[in-house]
Amino acid sequence: MAPHTEQLTRPAVRLEGLTRSFEGRTVLDGVDLEIPAGQFVALLGHSGSGKSTLLRAVAGLDHEVTGSGRLTAPERVSVVFQDSRLLPWRRILPNVLLGLDGKDAEQRGRAALAEVGLAGRERAWPSELSGGEAQRAALARSLVREPELLLADEPFGALDALTRIRMHALLRELWKRHRPSVLLVTHDVDEAIVLADRVLVLEHGRIGLDLTIDRPHPRSYRDPLLSAYRTELLGALGVVEDTD
Repeated sequence: MAPHTEQLTRPAVRLEGLTRSFEGRTVLDGVDLEIPAGQFVALLGHSGSGKSTLLRAVAGLDHEVTGSGRLTAPERVSVVFQDSRLLPWRRILPNVLLGLDGKDAEQRGRAALAEVGLAGRERAWPSELSGGEAQRAALARSLVREPELLLADEPFGALDALTRIRMHALLRELWKRHRPSVLLVTHDVDEAIVLADRVLVLEHGRIGLDLTIDRPHPRSYRDPLLSAYRTELLGALGVVEDTD
Protein backbone atom coordinates (compact mmCIF):
# COMPACT_ATOMS: atom_id res chain seq x y z
CA MET A 1 0.00 0.00 0.00
CA ALA A 2 1.32 3.45 -0.87
CA PRO A 3 2.32 5.61 2.14
CA HIS A 4 -0.22 8.33 1.27
CA THR A 5 -3.11 5.84 1.11
CA GLU A 6 -2.01 4.25 4.37
CA GLN A 7 -2.11 7.64 6.08
CA LEU A 8 -5.63 8.36 4.82
CA THR A 9 -7.02 5.02 6.01
CA ARG A 10 -5.29 4.99 9.41
CA PRO A 11 -7.75 5.46 12.33
CA ALA A 12 -7.60 8.82 14.08
CA VAL A 13 -8.05 7.09 17.44
CA ARG A 14 -7.17 3.52 18.37
CA LEU A 15 -7.61 1.99 21.82
CA GLU A 16 -6.40 -1.54 22.49
CA GLY A 17 -7.15 -3.12 25.85
CA LEU A 18 -7.33 0.25 27.58
CA THR A 19 -7.78 -0.02 31.34
CA ARG A 20 -8.07 2.68 33.99
CA SER A 21 -8.57 2.20 37.72
CA PHE A 22 -9.14 4.59 40.62
CA GLU A 23 -8.70 3.60 44.27
CA GLY A 24 -8.91 -0.07 43.35
CA ARG A 25 -12.07 0.30 41.25
CA THR A 26 -11.80 -0.57 37.56
CA VAL A 27 -13.46 2.15 35.46
CA LEU A 28 -12.28 1.14 31.99
CA ASP A 29 -11.88 -2.61 31.54
CA GLY A 30 -9.96 -3.45 28.37
CA VAL A 31 -11.65 -1.02 25.96
CA ASP A 32 -11.03 -1.68 22.26
CA LEU A 33 -12.07 1.12 19.90
CA GLU A 34 -11.17 2.62 16.55
CA ILE A 35 -12.45 5.99 15.31
CA PRO A 36 -11.74 6.68 11.63
CA ALA A 37 -10.42 10.07 10.58
CA GLY A 38 -13.27 12.56 10.18
CA GLN A 39 -15.95 10.49 11.93
CA PHE A 40 -18.42 12.09 14.37
CA VAL A 41 -18.90 9.75 17.35
CA ALA A 42 -21.05 10.20 20.48
CA LEU A 43 -20.39 8.32 23.72
CA LEU A 44 -23.27 7.53 26.09
CA GLY A 45 -23.32 5.87 29.49
CA HIS A 46 -24.64 6.18 33.01
CA SER A 47 -23.00 8.60 35.44
CA GLY A 48 -19.78 7.02 36.63
CA SER A 49 -19.59 4.66 33.65
CA GLY A 50 -16.19 6.06 32.63
CA LYS A 51 -17.15 8.33 29.73
CA SER A 52 -15.11 11.29 30.92
CA THR A 53 -12.30 8.95 32.00
CA LEU A 54 -12.08 7.61 28.44
CA LEU A 55 -12.15 11.10 26.97
CA ARG A 56 -9.43 12.34 29.34
CA ALA A 57 -7.29 9.32 28.44
CA VAL A 58 -7.57 10.10 24.73
CA ALA A 59 -6.78 13.75 25.47
CA GLY A 60 -3.69 12.77 27.46
CA LEU A 61 -5.07 14.45 30.59
CA ASP A 62 -5.15 11.44 32.92
CA HIS A 63 -1.68 11.64 34.39
CA GLU A 64 -0.80 9.62 37.50
CA VAL A 65 -3.63 7.11 37.09
CA THR A 66 -3.40 3.34 37.21
CA GLY A 67 -3.89 1.81 33.79
CA SER A 68 -2.58 -0.15 30.87
CA GLY A 69 -3.25 -0.82 27.19
CA ARG A 70 -2.32 0.96 23.99
CA LEU A 71 -3.70 4.33 22.89
CA THR A 72 -3.05 6.16 19.65
CA ALA A 73 -4.42 9.66 18.97
CA PRO A 74 -3.56 12.51 16.59
CA GLU A 75 -0.99 15.12 17.48
CA ARG A 76 -3.43 18.04 17.26
CA VAL A 77 -6.23 17.48 19.80
CA SER A 78 -8.60 20.10 21.22
CA VAL A 79 -11.00 19.69 24.14
CA VAL A 80 -14.29 21.49 24.86
CA PHE A 81 -15.70 21.09 28.37
CA GLN A 82 -19.16 21.62 29.88
CA ASP A 83 -18.11 25.05 31.10
CA SER A 84 -16.33 27.38 28.70
CA ARG A 85 -13.24 27.77 30.94
CA LEU A 86 -12.63 31.28 29.65
CA LEU A 87 -10.16 33.27 31.72
CA PRO A 88 -12.22 36.10 33.27
CA TRP A 89 -9.29 38.55 33.25
CA ARG A 90 -8.75 38.24 29.47
CA ARG A 91 -10.93 39.56 26.70
CA ILE A 92 -12.46 37.10 24.24
CA LEU A 93 -9.87 37.28 21.46
CA PRO A 94 -6.91 36.72 23.84
CA ASN A 95 -8.86 33.82 25.36
CA VAL A 96 -9.27 32.25 21.93
CA LEU A 97 -5.56 32.76 21.16
CA LEU A 98 -4.30 31.48 24.51
CA GLY A 99 -1.01 29.68 23.92
CA LEU A 100 -0.86 30.55 20.21
CA ASP A 101 1.66 32.81 18.56
CA GLY A 102 2.77 33.66 15.06
CA LYS A 103 2.11 36.48 12.64
CA ASP A 104 -1.29 35.19 11.55
CA ALA A 105 -2.56 34.16 15.01
CA GLU A 106 -4.79 37.20 15.50
CA GLN A 107 -6.23 36.88 12.01
CA ARG A 108 -6.99 33.20 12.65
CA GLY A 109 -8.60 34.05 15.98
CA ARG A 110 -10.86 36.67 14.44
CA ALA A 111 -11.83 34.26 11.67
CA ALA A 112 -12.66 31.54 14.21
CA LEU A 113 -14.85 33.95 16.21
CA ALA A 114 -16.64 34.95 13.01
CA GLU A 115 -17.27 31.28 12.23
CA VAL A 116 -19.08 30.78 15.53
CA GLY A 117 -21.12 33.98 15.20
CA LEU A 118 -19.05 36.21 17.50
CA ALA A 119 -17.62 38.66 15.00
CA GLY A 120 -17.36 42.07 16.68
CA ARG A 121 -17.13 40.57 20.19
CA GLU A 122 -13.35 40.24 20.21
CA ARG A 123 -12.88 42.84 22.97
CA ALA A 124 -15.80 41.67 25.12
CA TRP A 125 -15.11 40.28 28.59
CA PRO A 126 -16.29 36.73 29.39
CA SER A 127 -18.71 38.14 31.96
CA GLU A 128 -20.47 40.01 29.16
CA LEU A 129 -21.31 36.83 27.24
CA SER A 130 -24.34 34.59 27.64
CA GLY A 131 -23.82 30.89 28.33
CA GLY A 132 -24.31 30.05 24.67
CA GLU A 133 -21.91 32.78 23.56
CA ALA A 134 -19.28 31.57 26.03
CA GLN A 135 -19.51 28.06 24.56
CA ARG A 136 -19.22 29.53 21.08
CA ALA A 137 -16.01 31.22 22.19
CA ALA A 138 -14.79 27.89 23.58
CA LEU A 139 -15.49 26.26 20.21
CA ALA A 140 -13.58 29.05 18.46
CA ARG A 141 -10.64 28.48 20.82
CA SER A 142 -10.65 24.79 19.87
CA LEU A 143 -11.04 25.30 16.13
CA VAL A 144 -8.34 27.96 15.80
CA ARG A 145 -5.85 25.20 16.61
CA GLU A 146 -7.03 23.26 13.54
CA PRO A 147 -7.46 20.00 15.48
CA GLU A 148 -7.43 16.60 13.87
CA LEU A 149 -9.51 15.40 16.83
CA LEU A 150 -12.11 17.40 18.77
CA LEU A 151 -13.07 16.00 22.18
CA ALA A 152 -16.26 17.42 23.70
CA ASP A 153 -17.22 16.57 27.29
CA GLU A 154 -20.93 17.43 27.63
CA PRO A 155 -20.35 20.88 26.13
CA PHE A 156 -24.05 21.81 26.04
CA GLY A 157 -25.18 20.30 29.34
CA ALA A 158 -25.54 23.65 31.13
CA LEU A 159 -27.44 25.41 28.33
CA ASP A 160 -31.18 25.92 27.99
CA ALA A 161 -33.10 23.81 25.45
CA LEU A 162 -33.33 26.42 22.67
CA THR A 163 -29.67 27.40 22.96
CA ARG A 164 -28.69 23.73 22.85
CA ILE A 165 -30.56 23.22 19.57
CA ARG A 166 -28.74 26.21 18.05
CA MET A 167 -25.40 24.92 19.32
CA HIS A 168 -26.10 21.48 17.86
CA ALA A 169 -26.59 23.02 14.42
CA LEU A 170 -23.44 25.12 14.84
CA LEU A 171 -21.27 22.17 15.92
CA ARG A 172 -22.47 20.02 13.06
CA GLU A 173 -21.82 22.84 10.57
CA LEU A 174 -18.33 23.42 11.96
CA TRP A 175 -17.60 19.70 11.75
CA LYS A 176 -18.79 19.63 8.14
CA ARG A 177 -16.51 22.58 7.31
CA HIS A 178 -13.35 21.42 9.11
CA ARG A 179 -13.83 17.63 9.26
CA PRO A 180 -11.96 16.74 12.43
CA SER A 181 -12.75 13.46 14.11
CA VAL A 182 -15.18 14.19 16.97
CA LEU A 183 -15.76 12.28 20.20
CA LEU A 184 -18.73 13.79 22.03
CA VAL A 185 -19.50 12.65 25.58
CA THR A 186 -23.15 13.19 26.48
CA HIS A 187 -25.94 11.94 28.76
CA ASP A 188 -28.56 12.93 26.20
CA VAL A 189 -29.68 10.12 23.85
CA ASP A 190 -31.49 12.55 21.54
CA GLU A 191 -28.43 14.79 21.32
CA ALA A 192 -26.31 11.80 20.35
CA ILE A 193 -28.75 10.68 17.64
CA VAL A 194 -29.20 14.15 16.12
CA LEU A 195 -25.48 14.96 16.01
CA ALA A 196 -23.45 11.79 15.59
CA ASP A 197 -23.05 9.27 12.81
CA ARG A 198 -22.02 6.58 15.30
CA VAL A 199 -23.11 6.19 18.93
CA LEU A 200 -21.27 4.11 21.53
CA VAL A 201 -22.67 2.99 24.87
CA LEU A 202 -20.13 2.44 27.65
CA GLU A 203 -21.24 -0.31 30.03
CA HIS A 204 -19.28 -1.97 32.85
CA GLY A 205 -16.07 -0.40 31.58
CA ARG A 206 -16.46 -1.65 28.00
CA ILE A 207 -18.25 -0.68 24.81
CA GLY A 208 -21.59 -2.44 25.15
CA LEU A 209 -23.18 -1.12 21.96
CA ASP A 210 -21.71 0.36 18.79
CA LEU A 211 -24.54 1.78 16.69
CA THR A 212 -24.35 3.48 13.28
CA ILE A 213 -27.00 6.18 12.76
CA ASP A 214 -27.80 5.79 9.09
CA ARG A 215 -29.91 8.90 8.50
CA PRO A 216 -29.05 12.05 6.49
CA HIS A 217 -28.43 15.44 8.07
CA PRO A 218 -29.85 17.76 9.21
CA ARG A 219 -31.87 15.61 11.62
CA SER A 220 -34.86 16.60 13.72
CA TYR A 221 -35.80 15.41 17.19
CA ARG A 222 -39.30 14.89 15.76
CA ASP A 223 -38.19 12.54 12.98
CA PRO A 224 -40.15 9.29 13.57
CA LEU A 225 -37.47 7.33 11.68
CA LEU A 226 -35.05 8.06 14.53
CA SER A 227 -37.30 6.42 17.13
CA ALA A 228 -35.89 2.92 16.53
CA TYR A 229 -32.37 4.19 17.26
CA ARG A 230 -33.63 5.91 20.38
CA THR A 231 -35.34 2.74 21.62
CA GLU A 232 -32.22 0.64 21.02
CA LEU A 233 -29.95 3.12 22.80
CA LEU A 234 -32.31 3.52 25.77
CA GLY A 235 -32.53 -0.27 26.00
CA ALA A 236 -28.74 -0.50 26.09
CA LEU A 237 -28.82 2.01 28.95
CA GLY A 238 -31.43 -0.05 30.80
CA VAL A 239 -34.25 2.46 30.27
CA VAL A 240 -37.72 1.37 29.17
CA GLU A 241 -39.97 4.14 27.90
CA ASP A 242 -43.57 4.41 29.07
CA THR A 243 -45.57 4.35 25.85
CA ASP A 244 -48.92 5.12 27.53
